[in-house]
Amino acid sequence: MTAPAIGDAPTPYAARLTVDYPERLDRLTTLLRAIWILPIAVIWSLVAGSGDGGRTGGALFGGLWLAIVLMIAVRLVYPRWWFDFAREVTRFGARVGAYFALLTDSLPSTVDEQSVHLEIDYPDVRHDLNRWLPMVKCLLAIPHYVVLAFLWIGVVVAVIAVVISRTPKYGVVHYPSEWMGQVVSLLAFAALGWYLMRVAAKGRKG
Repeated sequence: MTAPAIGDAPTPYAARLTVDYPERLDRLTTLLRAIWILPIAVIWSLVAGSGDGGRTGGALFGGLWLAIVLMIAVRLVYPRWWFDFAREVTRFGARVGAYFALLTDSLPSTVDEQSVHLEIDYPDVRHDLNRWLPMVKCLLAIPHYVVLAFLWIGVVVAVIAVVISRTPKYGVVHYPSEWMGQVVSLLAFAALGWYLMRVAAKGRKG
């Protein structure tokens, strides 16, 4: 029997994230998650360009973003393989985020989808994108990321609460579905920020 996914949205947004609800989580890996996540977090930092060790990755994504902006502005073209590359890196980041947030016990894969499902629609450039708006997206996205920064505080609090609940004193073995729904919503909000910055100038109407 397939476990229900958390995060399904009735409206067909251009970016959609769902996470399969775990039937049971391992107590030991939960308590040691801060240690277990270090190797894969280093890999993510190098690929995505976050942190001091990811300057090459940061330059790669910065150059890719600028190239996309120029291609859309000049030719109204978004090369599909550029989109696929950025989407797969973002999917990897979503798996790392889900692992950190205790939504799964599976060590994040760099290839397999696992229990974290992120779908981002490839845009019809001539109909979905504005030729000039990508040039100012950095400014337009500032409010989104300010809100996201505050919401991450809630995720940290939720993770701490889950860790405490998994201690022998409390003995909780399941992830509270209400908490999980909130955490998945935040990860989806972060995915929407990626979509806003790199894919489209406007959302898809439901």
